[in-house]
Amino acid sequence: MPTAPLFEKKNILVTGGAGFIGSFLCEKLLAEARVICVDNFISSQESNIDHLLKNPDFEFIRHDINLPFDLEAFPELVRFKLKFQGIQEIYHLACPTSAKKFDQYKMQTLYANSLGMKNVLDLAVKYKAKTVHASTAVVYGPRPADGHMFKEKEAGSVDMLSTRSCYDEGKRFAEAFCATYSQVHKLDIRIARIFRTYGPRMMLFDGQMIPDFITGALDGKDLVIYGDETFSTSLCYVGDIVDGLMKLMESPANVSPINLGSDFDMPIVSVAQRIIEMTGSSSRITFQPPLLFITPLGLPDLTDVKEKLSWLPLVSLDDGLKKTIDYTIAHKGLLGFKSA
Repeated sequence: MPTAPLFEKKNILVTGGAGFIGSFLCEKLLAEARVICVDNFISSQESNIDHLLKNPDFEFIRHDINLPFDLEAFPELVRFKLKFQGIQEIYHLACPTSAKKFDQYKMQTLYANSLGMKNVLDLAVKYKAKTVHASTAVVYGPRPADGHMFKEKEAGSVDMLSTRSCYDEGKRFAEAFCATYSQVHKLDIRIARIFRTYGPRMMLFDGQMIPDFITGALDGKDLVIYGDETFSTSLCYVGDIVDGLMKLMESPANVSPINLGSDFDMPIVSVAQRIIEMTGSSSRITFQPPLLFITPLGLPDLTDVKEKLSWLPLVSLDDGLKKTIDYTIAHKGLLGFKSA
């Protein structure tokens, strides 16, 4: 199977491509490639990719990656000429990320980080495809008491028996999967450790605080912080993360794992207050007990990604929030809420 495209454009597979990061990635990749998007909508939505479905270089396959799949068996992919052209690149983003439904999807999360990872890497072996795996900041463990920023060389510490282990330890195991396949099958696999990300197309009413802050502010409802006044986090705009993923794919070999995120710590109370100001809302800020999936995270050390990929987050918080607010207002009829 060719590792370079035989025809004009390369074929790229994006798993989790209907998610809010995945959909922006698919959109940007279409400028230069044919894109196959695989998703099952567990923590994503069809509306994220509706605008891409008419593009002849884009195809959506509804499938659970935890079940084996043969891309060449899908008749809608005939025009991609997979038997001759193959797949040149794989971006693997598929994993449930629902905050309020975390318990409901524990088994799917466990499988995504094991069986799903295996199924995707088996495709990479078949097509000799260069692969970027979207890992996460949680592999480092909880926010460190001394406040230091996480470097990629840190081993981290995660409780493999905790109520979050299907995700936290699962993501560490998925990285071990990548390392082992790379060693045994000589695959080119790059790992991106993504820190907290926000932007348009995030699931609403799911405990993800930024989109729920915006919908609450537009409706004049309380903005709920799942934690207390001390909750702080870094926030990176989705467009910057997509640029980082693509730079990682395009970079020379042996540059990963790499941190992608913002290294600026922001109190969540300040973010909520800024959204109230930007929307002219009369909403109040309230506090509720923490959600299992939404916890304080450490911050990334960005030294490696600056030097190796020449990447930095460029979108300011105000600009990113404005883009997210504008999107929510423009799509409020489709998103299922009534603004005040």
